Formats: sequence, C-alpha cells, structure tokens
Amino acid sequence: MKGSAPATIRDGARQSMAWLHGWTGLLLGHVLFIMCLTGTLTVFKDEIGRWMRPETTAIAAPADAIVAATRWLEDNSQGSAGWYLTAPHAHQNVVQATYDSDGAYLTRALDPVSGAPVARETLGGEFFYRLHFELELPYPWGRLLASLAAMMMLVALVTGIIAHKRIFKDIFTFRPAKGQRSWLDGHNALGVLALPFHIMITFTGLLTLASINLPWGIVAGYGTDVAAMYSDLAPGSVTRAATGDKAPLAPIAPMLASAQRQFGEAPIGRVYVFNPGDTGAVVVAYPSDAKAIGYMPGEISFDGVTGRMIKGWTENRPGVRAFQTVYGLHMARFAPDVTRWLYFLGGAMLTMAIATGMILWTVKRRERAPLSLGNRLLERINIGMLTGVPIGAAAFLIANRLLPLDMVARAEAEVSVALWSAAGAVLAGLLLPPAIGWPLLLGLLALACTVAALLGPIWAVDPVMLTMNLMLLAVAFALAPVILRHVRRRATAAPVRRRAVPA
Repeated sequence: MKGSAPATIRDGARQSMAWLHGWTGLLLGHVLFIMCLTGTLTVFKDEIGRWMRPETTAIAAPADAIVAATRWLEDNSQGSAGWYLTAPHAHQNVVQATYDSDGAYLTRALDPVSGAPVARETLGGEFFYRLHFELELPYPWGRLLASLAAMMMLVALVTGIIAHKRIFKDIFTFRPAKGQRSWLDGHNALGVLALPFHIMITFTGLLTLASINLPWGIVAGYGTDVAAMYSDLAPGSVTRAATGDKAPLAPIAPMLASAQRQFGEAPIGRVYVFNPGDTGAVVVAYPSDAKAIGYMPGEISFDGVTGRMIKGWTENRPGVRAFQTVYGLHMARFAPDVTRWLYFLGGAMLTMAIATGMILWTVKRRERAPLSLGNRLLERINIGMLTGVPIGAAAFLIANRLLPLDMVARAEAEVSVALWSAAGAVLAGLLLPPAIGWPLLLGLLALACTVAALLGPIWAVDPVMLTMNLMLLAVAFALAPVILRHVRRRATAAPVRRRAVPA
C-alpha cells in the first residue's frame, strides 16, 4: 500500500493536468487557431506583400527610398503630425508609410524610386500581422483577448507536459485509421516535436503585450502620466510640440548619411518625421534590426529645419535590452532564411496541434456515447472555423488579383472579402451535417488555394512569386486525399436501397 500511494498521487495529478489542458485549450481554442495560423503566415509577411504587389519591381537603397518617400509626402500630405517610414530591405522592396493628411490616418506602400503609392493598394501581409494580435477588434479589446488566449496557451502547454506519461516515446508513435487513438497520436507528435519553440513563441508573445495584460507596474510608477513613462523608456527620443510656424523640411539625405555613419554596418531601418513642415520638426532615424536579435537598439534625432543632429542614443540598459531581445525573438526579423522556415514549420505544427486538439475533443466523446447538444454544436463550429479561417486567407489573395486597381478603398475591400468569406464558411459549417460540411469546405479551401496560385500567375518566375504559388498548390494537393477519404466514408456509410423482388 505504501508503494502504491505515490503512484496514485501521480495519476491523480496527471488527470487534473489533463482536465486543465483540455479545458484551457477548448475555451479559446478557435481564437488560438486564428492567432497561430496568421502568426505563421506573418513569418513571410513581407513576401506576401510582394506577391500582392506584382507591378512593383523597382529596388532602391534604404536611404534613397526614404528620401524619395519624404519628397512625395511633402507634396501630397497636408497638416501631418508625423510620417512613420519603414525602409525597404532584403525581403521587402517598398517603403511602408503610415501618416496623417487632412485628418485622415493612412497606411500606404510607397514606390522606392518615385516615392508615390504603388499601383495596387493593399495591406498585403500586414493584414495577417494585425489580425494575429488584434483579431480585427478595436483597441484594446483585440489585444486583451489575444493576451488572454496566449496565457491559456501557455497553461495548456505546461499542463500537457505534466499530463503526458510517455512524452518522448509518443513522438514517434502514430497509428493511422484508429479513430481517437490516431487523433491523439497526431496531436501529441505535433505538440511535442517542436515543444521548445511552442513555449518560446507563446511566452515571448505574451510579454510583447505585457503593458496591456500587466499594467499595474506602469500605473504604480507613473499613474496616468503615460508621456513620462515613454520618456523614461526611450530617453534618446526628442519630443517637440508643433509651433504653428511653417518651415520647409531640410534635405533629409545628409541626415541619413550622418546616421548611417553612426550605425556602422547596420543600414537605415526606420525614419520618423514629427511635425513636418513646421519649425518644430524632428527627424529620427533608427538602425535596421535585421542582423540583431534585439529590437531597435538605438536612434539619432535631427532638427528637421536645420538638419543639425540633436541627440544620439544607444540602448545599453540590461532590463530594456532583455525585453528588446525577447521581443526580437518573437518577431524574428533577425532570422536568416533557414531560421525563418523553421519558425514557419514550428508555427504550422502548433496551428495543426490546436486544430487536432479541437477535433479530438469531439472524437473522444463520440466513441464513448452519442454527442451531447453542446458537443454537436462544437463539432460544427470546428468545421466552420478550422476551414473558414484559411478559406478567408485564400479569398484575400484572390480578391487582390480580381478587384479593380482604381477601386476606392481597395485595401479595405480585400479585408472585407476575407472576413465575409470566413464568416460564410463558419455559417455553412453550422448548417451542414459534418459528413457533408467537412468534404465540402475542405474542397472549397483546396479550390481557393488553386485559384489563388493560378492567378499568381502560376507561370511567374520571380522566386517570391513562384514560392508562394507552389505553397498554395501544395496545400491544395495535401487536402485532396483528406477530401477523398471523407467522400468515401460518406459513400460507405450511406444505406443502399434495394428494390424488393416479388416472390
């Protein structure tokens, strides 16, 4: 009896952890699926943007592209409080500009040579990036929901490890066509093979939203004085209020050349222009973080009217650098191509682990007894969500090719197509029986991926275009045997009517 007590305690603890693992994954599983799928796509955010702007092929040095962008903004923006520019780099050939003009807040991709907006207005991969942590909800609710989901994801990962008896043995175990056992084997393998990455990406993602989910330190130190907090966080920043007196912006090229000498080998990464056209204008240059894990390690500020350097700053505080490193690990801007593909693979495995976990919940209960009303509803929501989100992503790419180039609010229309397509799939999943819903919506997803690749166009020889087209076709081909299996299963399950033969 004495020897069996510890085993009983261990089994009880594992059962408790298994219960917690299941429920934490279930409560916000669909939100986590959206976050992980879009986060995985965000690894290639810049490449998606290039695929969605096929007319823009020009390439320019970062500083030259920023100069062209500021020239265009000087002539085409009115009453701006600031221009926020991200320079082109190895994966992105446009200047990403966010600015205000006549009271309107705009985000545009600017041509690196002319500085004008590119022909095809689109958010590109930025849509997936924003959806990943804002969930198309107004600030701060989307980020709060995302941070809550990330907390539950971390709990699910830790409890999954504790609950797992044979965690290393089951990595290499998969028994196909065994119902619940097959789904469990797949879920275990997907979750365990990249477990260190899953823990890292969840924990670092949670910390990037720390100011929202853990605001009490800021409140205790600064109260409602947010400006003082940001001043202490970035003491290198120079803040000036607009004076209301007009003055042209000094030539920005010498400022960038001076900043480049200070940055050494790191090229210009971002340039912010505050109060352009005002005597209180300030130009701030940041080095690229493409070769450093830490995010935005320094900055140099210039007087926007005289071009004189006001202040230079290199961040060396250990606590801030630690946070910047954590942030950089999550964003992976530093990563070379091989590492980025590993990030993509790890994210895809986490996405599939969440999907198989959601399906396993209903499969497990169906094998024990008929599903309850709640679990039947969950099964249909699973069909709609697990197929609808990728259908929406594929519809986003298709809309990019089919909507007219001169359409008003074209970028917003692309987003609407994506969201309404996903919503339609969710509704279809709720209305259709699972035996019909799964093959129909999976078939629609495969068709959408194929159409997007064909519109690429499929014969494109540019490496980025070709890679994306091949990935879309690979998804379609991978879905084909799954769809056929569902169709065969439905055919064998359907009763065969035989005409009665008279005696």
